[in-house]
Amino acid sequence: MKQGIYIHIPFCRKACHYCNFHFSTLLKYQKPVLKAMLSELEFQKDFLKSPDIDTIYFGGGTPSILSLEELEAFLSKIRQSFLLNPNTEITLEANPDDLTKSYLQGLQQMGINRLSIGIQSFDDKVLKWMNRSHDARQAKQALELASMAGFENLNADLIYGIPGTGKNYWAKQLSTLLRLKPAHISAYALTVEPQTVLGKRVKRHSQKEAADEQIATDYELLCQMTRHANYRHYEISNFALPGCESVHNSKYWKAEPYLGIGPGAHSFRPGLRQWNIANNNLYVNKIKAGESWYEGETLSKMQQLNEYLMTRLRTRYGIHPVFIANTWGLAEKNRIINILKEWLRQGLVQKDSSYWRLNEKAWLIADRLISDLFTDEIQE
Repeated sequence: MKQGIYIHIPFCRKACHYCNFHFSTLLKYQKPVLKAMLSELEFQKDFLKSPDIDTIYFGGGTPSILSLEELEAFLSKIRQSFLLNPNTEITLEANPDDLTKSYLQGLQQMGINRLSIGIQSFDDKVLKWMNRSHDARQAKQALELASMAGFENLNADLIYGIPGTGKNYWAKQLSTLLRLKPAHISAYALTVEPQTVLGKRVKRHSQKEAADEQIATDYELLCQMTRHANYRHYEISNFALPGCESVHNSKYWKAEPYLGIGPGAHSFRPGLRQWNIANNNLYVNKIKAGESWYEGETLSKMQQLNEYLMTRLRTRYGIHPVFIANTWGLAEKNRIINILKEWLRQGLVQKDSSYWRLNEKAWLIADRLISDLFTDEIQE
């Protein structure tokens, strides 16, 4: 059965100016939080309908600030309660400055077989502007060391749409990364979140956002250069060499079950979603006291349809009208197909093998397009 476990490590050494994920830089509170997370793994082992697991993903935050012993404690606990198949994908998100030869060897020995390295940029000035904890030299070295240590399944993160940079900057970043040839690339447009340092600077007009034209130009160059380098664009922000798609992240887009552990983590199984308290101290205290540390909701048919549209149309998998008709009714299928036919006329979608998919250029405005397909009630 295709099920996964997501472990959210809510700690970072520094706060990146653009980041809106749940994390803390107060590392002295790390031990009690990790202890509570191990307890949550035990308490939540029956959330998934079977013990079979094919992915584990350490995200954050910065999971690579954990020691080898702390990571091993999580894997040991998971192996006690779940059944891992021989090809289980085990991913660790890492910052370049954490990846030493000995640390990489230790990760391999414990069974971690995929790294997702937060490069973001190979430009020292941009990294400083972001408040990243590494420099350009460490970014390149991290990918080289990981490859030398035997990691074949490597992802590298990059950010585009950075204000004050142009096409030449972004072309240089992509050229540098493509020469290093990671198996997978995740490239995200910089978003301005209100509660971040960047968001506050934009609000008080001390920082401008990148123009939409720059973001579009960067995105088109990204698509062009990765395509020429034989990467397959399989989700808006994700590109993979053949056979190297992220198995775990694909669960989110295919509505496959996963258990989320840690403050701020989400869990999902068909028809049900849960989310943990995004407060480290409260999370620890609630688990200690045996009180509920999460909330949840049973998803209505309407919510499930909207989520299906939202997640699948972000990917090359697309949506299947027959599946929509069988699951939500013929009226809903017809309503959606009528809109898709208009998009087809406009050159925004393509249809093949009974699936409808957004074109690569349309992914740039996917959120706006997909919201036009949402329904407030299921038509009978």
